[in-house]
Amino acid sequence: MEVVRSELTEEVSQLRRANQNAVQQAKKEVEVKTKTLTGKVTSMQQSLCQVHPLVSELLKDYSALKKEAHMFPMKLQASVRQVQREICKSISDISQTNQDLVRKYRHEMKLRKKYHNELVELKGNIRVLCRVRPVIREDGEGPSARQVVTFDQEDDGIVNCLHKGRWQTFELDRVFTQQSTQEEVFEEVRSLVVSCLDGYNICIFAYGQTGSGKTYTMEGPPSSRGINQRALGELFRIVEEGNKDWSYSITVNVIEIYNEMVRDLLGSDPTEKLDIKLHNEGGLHVPGLTYTQVDSLDDVNDVFQVAINNRATACTNMNEHSSRSHALLIVTVEGTNITTGAKIIGKLNLVDLAGSERVHKSQAAGDRLKEAQNINKSLSALGDVIHSLRSKQPHVPYRNSKLTYLLQESLGGDSKTLMVVQVAPVEKNVAETLASLNFAQRVRTVELGQATQK
Repeated sequence: MEVVRSELTEEVSQLRRANQNAVQQAKKEVEVKTKTLTGKVTSMQQSLCQVHPLVSELLKDYSALKKEAHMFPMKLQASVRQVQREICKSISDISQTNQDLVRKYRHEMKLRKKYHNELVELKGNIRVLCRVRPVIREDGEGPSARQVVTFDQEDDGIVNCLHKGRWQTFELDRVFTQQSTQEEVFEEVRSLVVSCLDGYNICIFAYGQTGSGKTYTMEGPPSSRGINQRALGELFRIVEEGNKDWSYSITVNVIEIYNEMVRDLLGSDPTEKLDIKLHNEGGLHVPGLTYTQVDSLDDVNDVFQVAINNRATACTNMNEHSSRSHALLIVTVEGTNITTGAKIIGKLNLVDLAGSERVHKSQAAGDRLKEAQNINKSLSALGDVIHSLRSKQPHVPYRNSKLTYLLQESLGGDSKTLMVVQVAPVEKNVAETLASLNFAQRVRTVELGQATQK
């Protein structure tokens, strides 16, 4: 029993010693760890002391950035407004500069046209106007009805035509658009018409393919009269309001050239064939031609109605209302000075040519084919005369057709001559449009010499 107690006491002592050793070891480890942690804490405290100023700086920067971000939309709006003001000012300056340039350009254009017209007057060039008709029902629909004619917004003497993907530009004395009125067209020729009262020979003729608007421009419907009636109305107005020392007599003839035959549309028998003869004293005349004196617009309307009833018209596939003959309205003005007895004679020839319709395109046959062939022959002869005049050849073939023979005095000099070329604006007619415009440019270069008074 004593032995057991002794052993237990020894074991307890060992356990105490082991426990004390473990405690001491744990204490040492805790001290080491504590020391390590203390070092780390000290190091962290030192790091935090170093970071704190940076954090403070960052907070300051953040506050400043936040303030800038808050102010940015307002600054951006102010900057945008400033840029807008500067852009608007720049645009305004550019616009003003452009307006000045456009004003100067238009002024130069007017001067150029003025000087050109004066040069035309001196040289006796044939003035050429172009009128483009609107799109009409006969043009149809689809690609063939696409418009191929355009205008220059800044220059009323330029017309462009698109053919096979290429634009061709033509320069004439004046170009009238589809929106131009009969009054605007007449205003351009008014001074020319009036000069026949001063004893000049004047010729105005309309050229172009069938259906391009020649008859509309020259004659016009009752609601919108053309050059013919407006010209006579202007002559009557000037005679009534003009110099009372002069007495005027105005007579008219209306001639048709149909299948190379000259016919009097005011005569009792409009089918009678007339001849063109030379006066003994020079110049051309048509024996048997009816001269009708007109004293008012009512007289003119009566004369026109008789001529319209007698004029040969027929329907072709190309234009159901196309006229198949050349029509010439000849106005003769004879003025007598009541005091001195001096006389002046002026003549105004207003010509509505038949269309230059191609035979295969018109699908004409029989009498219509003969008409088309004769029309093409006379227009070809007109082209030959223009070519001879343009190249100043010694011989000009006026006698190759009745048309050119009758127009000899107008085309051969000592006359003021103007051509209105009529064109259609759509793709299906582009070949005829180009042909008409090319012919117009050739005509424009012809010099007839300065006109003289009779």
